[in-house]
Amino acid sequence: MQYRIIPGTTLNVSELSFGNFMYGSHMWGKTPADAPEGIRLQNLACDLGVNFFDTGDAYSNGHAERLMVDTLKYAGRDKIILSTKFGYDFYGDPGTSGSHKERKQDFSEKFVTFALEQSLSRMQTDHVELYQAHNMKLPQMNDEFVRTMEKLVASGKVRHWGIALGPAIGWREEGVIALKQWKNCCTVQTVFNMLEQHPGREFAELAAETKTAGIMARVPHSSGILQDIYSPNDTFDDHRKFRDKNWLIYGLKKVEKLRHIQKAHHCTMAQLALKWLLTWPALVSVQPNILTEAELREFASACDGDKLTPAEMNEIQSFVESDFDFGPEAHACDLKSSVDATGHTRSHYQRGEALPAV
Repeated sequence: MQYRIIPGTTLNVSELSFGNFMYGSHMWGKTPADAPEGIRLQNLACDLGVNFFDTGDAYSNGHAERLMVDTLKYAGRDKIILSTKFGYDFYGDPGTSGSHKERKQDFSEKFVTFALEQSLSRMQTDHVELYQAHNMKLPQMNDEFVRTMEKLVASGKVRHWGIALGPAIGWREEGVIALKQWKNCCTVQTVFNMLEQHPGREFAELAAETKTAGIMARVPHSSGILQDIYSPNDTFDDHRKFRDKNWLIYGLKKVEKLRHIQKAHHCTMAQLALKWLLTWPALVSVQPNILTEAELREFASACDGDKLTPAEMNEIQSFVESDFDFGPEAHACDLKSSVDATGHTRSHYQRGEALPAV
């Protein structure tokens, strides 16, 4: 296991981060890893060198946070870099089981302070190393929020803070504000993978320039496409059913065009996806879905320091920019947007100087 320092902090995090957001939820299909198995996998991750655990208060309305208690005791609190998220008022809006509709959000000082106390109580700890604003949107990003975060840091209950972008892919303006304006925002978490490179690529480039924040990549396997586990006729009844069918049809074809790079690195396609991300200097950690011991061991083994060559990186970017020569139907899905009147915009690369003025 390799480790990376989050810029502006002393946090030396494992390149593989363990996210337990799916445990107790059916948004990622039937998940075999719940309370005792999920805890076993978390503890095994510690044995494999993982020290960075990322949960969230809204994941199954507090359930995922409670699963951290045993692992904090197993590894020792001082051995774990603990992150959780905030912003969804599931206390007043618990949501409907099986629904993917966003719930009420609240980023006021009063609510965020209350939410932190509840999270600390559930995890039986007196602080978190990283506290992330969960799916925050442009209208909610203001000076009052930044002051709230600085107060929490001053209290000692939060060591550092960041922003986790979502849901879905996009939120370019939100990421740019966090990287350009919020000097004490130390992480930006976003969807980023070989097939869906934007705006993650731009964030990674900007973060490398500013050196004030690190990028955390979620959905590194494009919802499973980069794991060699699907066939063209597969159907889904979880969050993947909202994916465009072309994501599956052309995604499988795109994978075959990457096969020679995978073979050159003597690894699985899932491992190549992680190695590609970790080749970006500004990436501090990757967070795949981990449902089985086999997946955990496979992903941990990918964090071995092996990087892609500049030629391989350029080749993959050329594939993406040309839609792998499969035509417009193979283009990556649209990005969500807080500024476009339609609520979305076409996925495309924007050079640093062309990023939104904020």
